[in-house]
Amino acid sequence: MNRMKDENRRIIRALGLMMQLGLSMACCVLVGVIAGRFLDSKLGTSPWLLVLCSLIGGAAALKVMYDMVIKEEMK
Repeated sequence: MNRMKDENRRIIRALGLMMQLGLSMACCVLVGVIAGRFLDSKLGTSPWLLVLCSLIGGAAALKVMYDMVIKEEMK
């Protein structure tokens, strides 16, 4: 019975980590897109800042994902 509890706890923890990774990545990219669109509309540089900020958001998402995985492996 105790083994089942440990297994369930491990599964729930893994699901929580996956959800956190997905949301963090989506938020980073979304912030990049919103910032790029805003800057493009203010500076008239469409679509260059949108592309640049989206790439920066994607890079930030990868960095966040890497940090989260490393932190989880240290536990």
